[in-house]
Amino acid sequence: MLEIPELRQEPCTKRWVIISPQRAKRPHSWGKEEGEKLQLPEWDASCPFCPGNEAQTPPEILSLKDEKGWRVRVIPNKYPALSPSEEPIQFEEKDPFVWLTGKGRHEVVIESPIHNNTWGNMGVRQMEDVIFSFLERYRALRDDKRVKYICIFRNHGERAGTSIIHPHSQIIATPIVPEQVRAEVEEARRYYDDRLRCAYCDVARKEREEGKRLIMESEHYFVFAPFASRMPFEVWVIPKRHNPSFDYISREEEKDLALVLENLFRAFYEGLSDPHYNVVFHSAPLRDSCEDYYHWHIEVLPRLTVQAGFELGTGIYINTVYPEEAAEYLRKYIKS
Repeated sequence: MLEIPELRQEPCTKRWVIISPQRAKRPHSWGKEEGEKLQLPEWDASCPFCPGNEAQTPPEILSLKDEKGWRVRVIPNKYPALSPSEEPIQFEEKDPFVWLTGKGRHEVVIESPIHNNTWGNMGVRQMEDVIFSFLERYRALRDDKRVKYICIFRNHGERAGTSIIHPHSQIIATPIVPEQVRAEVEEARRYYDDRLRCAYCDVARKEREEGKRLIMESEHYFVFAPFASRMPFEVWVIPKRHNPSFDYISREEEKDLALVLENLFRAFYEGLSDPHYNVVFHSAPLRDSCEDYYHWHIEVLPRLTVQAGFELGTGIYINTVYPEEAAEYLRKYIKS
């Protein structure tokens, strides 16, 4: 007998999803066919991000080094989405059209000198360097008064949009607050106005109480498969301390985040054979006052299925795995 699909709504965003597990296999069989685990060398002469090929990239903005050489490099993107020009941003409106010059910053965080490293196998020390680099660049970019929003993201695998295999993340600083971010912040404000509580704090507490979707808990973070997961094995990482912006985290929270992400992505690496995925840091807009109601967090979106016409036309995702089953499966690979 087929299971009846469910419609679920995410409390923080009011986003709807359809959970329709009869359209796919069970969680334990994911990863055996879809996983990539490419057999890559530690160094590739043709890779512009490998040690020795530094001249193939723009000059570094930040570099973490030891006696063996660099551990992390941050460089301007060679093909930036936005221009780093220091000229003032020009704005023009011809009703109903609005236009402004595309000024901003687009940077690449080269996460390791080892070509075949991933977040699933690079280790805690290297992950600490990555988080430290994210924070250093975030804090530097926020000082530019033209910048209104900073997005840190990671594309892993072709289905997630990556073009270079070498482990790297990207940072884009924009002169506007993206509409999707505005909608997310506004929904959080409405929730707070109704209840005088943070939606993300409420959701995190409920996930801990129920435990069905909780994957792991550390000193400073909850990690769970959200109730209305958009795709199989979607995971959220939410700090326990209410905090609107990623750059406000303490040194202890920074180190704990490295432990959490190393543990989580090792579970993805081992349990799902290193799937393609996107990671996005959700943080408050820089010039908005939303300390009470917004809560920074990380969303992990594995690319195990394809979003097609229905998703694009309606904004409603179809997920083929119950988040409760996804969490149960990933817990088996979490190091206690």
